[in-house]
Amino acid sequence: MVAVADDPGMHSSQNEQDTRYFADFAHTICLEPATQQQAYDMTREGFDLSERFQVPVVIRLVTRLAHSRAVVQVKPPRPENDLRKAPDPSKWILLPGNARKGWQALLDRLPDIREYTETCVHNVLTLNADDRTLGVITTGTARNYFLECAGQLKPMPSHLHVGAYPLPVQKIRKLLDHVERVLVIEEGYPLLEGQLRGLLPEIKPIAGKLSGELPLAGELNTDLVRKALGLSERTATVLTTLPLPGRPPQLCSGCPHQDSFKALKDVLKGFDHSLVSADIGCYTLGALPPYEAIESCVCMGASVGLAKGAAEAGFHPTVAVIGDSTFLHSGVTPLMDAVAADANMTLLILDNGTVGMTGGQPTMLSSSGIEKLVLGTGVNPEHFKVIEAHPKKTAQMAEVIRKEIDHRGLSVIIMVRECLETARRSKKKVAS
Repeated sequence: MVAVADDPGMHSSQNEQDTRYFADFAHTICLEPATQQQAYDMTREGFDLSERFQVPVVIRLVTRLAHSRAVVQVKPPRPENDLRKAPDPSKWILLPGNARKGWQALLDRLPDIREYTETCVHNVLTLNADDRTLGVITTGTARNYFLECAGQLKPMPSHLHVGAYPLPVQKIRKLLDHVERVLVIEEGYPLLEGQLRGLLPEIKPIAGKLSGELPLAGELNTDLVRKALGLSERTATVLTTLPLPGRPPQLCSGCPHQDSFKALKDVLKGFDHSLVSADIGCYTLGALPPYEAIESCVCMGASVGLAKGAAEAGFHPTVAVIGDSTFLHSGVTPLMDAVAADANMTLLILDNGTVGMTGGQPTMLSSSGIEKLVLGTGVNPEHFKVIEAHPKKTAQMAEVIRKEIDHRGLSVIIMVRECLETARRSKKKVAS
C-alpha cells in the first residue's frame, strides 16, 4: 500500500503532482477516496487487492481530505499475515531476465484488474433516463463540489463517479452513449479527461480542464464547479471592509536560525558574485524578509550539490545552508563529492537537534555524531568549525564565516543551538 497526499494549489508543496499518473504508468490500482469513510474503507480493501493481484495499491489523497476529520465506522481489526519470505525470490531480483517475466505477468493480470474497476463499488454510474443533454464525470473529492451544486441543476445530469483506476471503460462508454456532452471534474491534472478523448468513437463535446471550463492550475472549489456547470455565481457576504495585514510564515521568535542568517548576511555584504543555496526545513524561511538570505531551495540535499556546481562555475563566495536532519537524510553524499573535488565553497549545517519543520522528531545523530560524520567524509579538520548560534555571538559567528569563505577550498561550519520549541517541550516534561 502506498498512501500519497497530493497538494493541488501547492499549499505546502512546490508542485501539483498528480499521483494518478504514476499509478497509470505502473499499470497498478489507484483508489481515490472522496470522504473520510472511503479513505478508511479503501485502505482496508487495498491490502486485499494487493494480495489478490500481486501489485502495489496506491491510495491517492489530496490536501482537503488529508486535513479533515470525521467519525468513521470501523470494522474489527484483522490479524497480521504470518511472516514469510517471498515464495518466488526472482520477483525481487530485478535482473533483465526476471524483469521480462515480471512485465509479462503484470500485463497478463491487467484484464483482471480492469474487471475489478468495472464492477467495484467505488465507480458508480447513475443515468437520468429523462435527460440526455449533459453527463458529469467526477473523481475523488471533486464529487463533493459537484454534489454541493447538483441540487440547483434542473434536470439532474447523468453522473459517473470514478474512485478506482484503471478507468472503468465500459461505464464510461455507457455514459458517452447516453448523453450529448460531458463535463469532467477532477482534482489535479486532467488525466481522465485526456484518456476520455481517446475512448470516444466520434467527436463529442468534452468540457473540463483541457477545454478551459476549469483551470489547469490550482485547487478546485464549489464556485469553480458552479461556473463550469453554467450556474450563477453565489453572492458573497462581505464580513469586513478593514484591510487585513498579510501574515507570511516566519521563523519562531528566538529561533537559532535567525542568528545564523544575521551573521551570514553581514559577511556577504559587498560581494557581487556570492550565491547561497539552501535546503528543505524551517531555515527555508530565510528566503523571506527580513533576512532574504538564500537564493535557491529545490529538494532535500540539493543545497550542497548546487553550491558545488556554482563554485565550479565561478561564483564566490558560495555557501550551502542545510539543517542537521536534512544533512543526515541526503546531504552526506554530495558533501563527499565536494570533498573529493575540494570545492571552493562553505557548508553551513544548522544543527538545532531536531526535525523541527515536521513536528520536532529526533534526529538520527547527536551533534557530536554529526561532527564525527563530517570529519569522516574527509573534510579538512583545519577548516571544520563548530560554533553556538546565539544572539550574543553573531559577531563571533560572522568572523568564523568570513575566515572560512576566504579559504580557497571546502570548509564546513556547524551552527549549534537547540530548537526553541523542542527546548520548551523538554522543560515542560521535566516540570511535570
